[in-house]
Amino acid sequence: MLYMISFWDPVLLSLQTAAAALVVVLLGGITAAGLMKGRTFFGKTFLETIFLLPTVLPPTVTGFLLIIIFGNQHAVGRIFETLFNQSLMFTWWAAVLAAAVVAFPFMYQSVKTGLQQVDENIEHAARTDGAGEWKVFLYISLPLSFRAVLSGVILSFTRALGEFGATFMFAGNLPGVTRTVPIAVFTAMEANQMTLAWAWVASVVVLSFSLLFVLRKWSI
Repeated sequence: MLYMISFWDPVLLSLQTAAAALVVVLLGGITAAGLMKGRTFFGKTFLETIFLLPTVLPPTVTGFLLIIIFGNQHAVGRIFETLFNQSLMFTWWAAVLAAAVVAFPFMYQSVKTGLQQVDENIEHAARTDGAGEWKVFLYISLPLSFRAVLSGVILSFTRALGEFGATFMFAGNLPGVTRTVPIAVFTAMEANQMTLAWAWVASVVVLSFSLLFVLRKWSI
């Protein structure tokens, strides 16, 4: 029984963290892609580079930057601590934020690609009929980009599920709070609990493989 509890706690926590991060990146990614679509302005390339930067930064660097921005020594961190009477670091929300930051580029890029493939004649026809830009986006562009959005959902969720470095630095390794499966694998290996480590590895591999397999089959 103790083995089952010790196995399932990080698994459930990882699923909860990845799901919460997915909500954040879904809303943020769709909004950002919608605002960027068809617009040209000074600094757009710079801003989009920032959006995609977590895909190439080492996770520990991302974690370091999160500590600098949201830690107690920064204004943002102090505001959070004042509002919620606790530091953001080493909380479940810190794990969600870390997972969301590293997963966001996958959602943004997928949605942006989908929106770019929408037939502009259909959008122009909707505008001619009196639809505003956001109505065109919500009722025309976004539904026609459904496949790209779903791809972004799967890629973002699996990336959030496998996040380790930024979470470890920013949220810590607290059992039942921030010890997700990747961190639990690291902890088990340090304690030479290889059977438990293999069980967690298998759970993530099976889930991630299944989601990516469905995505590949569906996109063919």
